[in-house]
Amino acid sequence: MTLDKLPVGQTGTISAVGGEGALRLRLLDMGLIPRTQVTVRKIAPMGDPMEIHVRGYELTLRMEDAANIEIEWDGEKA
Repeated sequence: MTLDKLPVGQTGTISAVGGEGALRLRLLDMGLIPRTQVTVRKIAPMGDPMEIHVRGYELTLRMEDAANIEIEWDGEKA
Protein backbone atom coordinates (compact mmCIF):
# COMPACT_ATOMS: atom_id res chain seq x y z
CA MET A 1 0.00 0.00 0.00
CA THR A 2 1.21 3.53 -0.63
CA LEU A 3 1.06 6.51 1.71
CA ASP A 4 -1.52 8.34 -0.41
CA LYS A 5 -4.01 5.50 0.32
CA LEU A 6 -3.60 5.56 4.12
CA PRO A 7 -6.83 6.78 5.80
CA VAL A 8 -6.85 9.98 7.87
CA GLY A 9 -5.94 9.35 11.49
CA GLN A 10 -4.15 6.08 10.77
CA THR A 11 -0.49 5.20 11.27
CA GLY A 12 1.71 3.09 9.04
CA THR A 13 5.38 2.19 8.81
CA ILE A 14 7.41 3.12 5.74
CA SER A 15 8.75 0.02 4.02
CA ALA A 16 10.29 1.59 0.88
CA VAL A 17 10.76 4.98 -0.75
CA GLY A 18 10.41 5.04 -4.51
CA GLY A 19 10.83 7.78 -7.06
CA GLU A 20 13.91 8.63 -9.02
CA GLY A 21 16.82 11.00 -8.61
CA ALA A 22 16.11 14.30 -6.91
CA LEU A 23 12.58 13.34 -5.85
CA ARG A 24 13.75 10.26 -3.93
CA LEU A 25 16.59 12.19 -2.30
CA ARG A 26 14.20 14.99 -1.27
CA LEU A 27 11.82 12.50 0.35
CA LEU A 28 14.67 10.82 2.22
CA ASP A 29 16.05 14.21 3.34
CA MET A 30 12.64 15.06 4.83
CA GLY A 31 12.94 12.02 7.11
CA LEU A 32 10.77 9.64 5.12
CA ILE A 33 13.03 6.64 5.44
CA PRO A 34 12.21 2.92 5.85
CA ARG A 35 11.06 1.74 9.31
CA THR A 36 9.75 5.23 10.20
CA GLN A 37 6.17 5.59 11.43
CA VAL A 38 3.91 8.15 9.75
CA THR A 39 0.40 9.26 10.67
CA VAL A 40 -1.97 10.96 8.24
CA ARG A 41 -3.30 14.07 10.00
CA LYS A 42 -5.55 15.51 7.31
CA ILE A 43 -6.16 15.84 3.60
CA ALA A 44 -6.98 19.18 1.96
CA PRO A 45 -10.63 19.71 0.95
CA MET A 46 -9.85 19.32 -2.76
CA GLY A 47 -7.93 16.07 -2.07
CA ASP A 48 -4.38 17.39 -2.44
CA PRO A 49 -2.05 17.88 -0.53
CA MET A 50 -2.02 15.73 2.61
CA GLU A 51 -0.53 16.51 6.01
CA ILE A 52 1.38 13.80 7.85
CA HIS A 53 3.10 13.55 11.22
CA VAL A 54 6.60 12.08 10.97
CA ARG A 55 9.52 12.16 13.41
CA GLY A 56 7.85 14.74 15.67
CA TYR A 57 6.88 17.30 13.05
CA GLU A 58 4.10 17.98 10.56
CA LEU A 59 4.89 17.64 6.86
CA THR A 60 2.72 18.47 3.86
CA LEU A 61 3.11 16.27 0.78
CA ARG A 62 1.52 16.27 -2.63
CA MET A 63 -0.48 13.10 -3.25
CA GLU A 64 1.71 12.42 -6.29
CA ASP A 65 4.80 12.33 -4.05
CA ALA A 66 3.05 10.29 -1.34
CA ALA A 67 2.27 7.64 -3.96
CA ASN A 68 6.03 6.89 -4.15
CA ILE A 69 6.17 5.83 -0.49
CA GLU A 70 5.31 2.21 0.29
CA ILE A 71 3.93 1.57 3.77
CA GLU A 72 2.91 -1.35 5.92
CA TRP A 73 -0.47 -0.96 7.62
CA ASP A 74 -2.47 -3.59 9.47
CA GLY A 75 -5.79 -2.04 8.42
CA GLU A 76 -7.22 -1.63 11.90
CA LYS A 77 -9.00 1.56 12.84
CA ALA A 78 -7.37 3.55 15.64
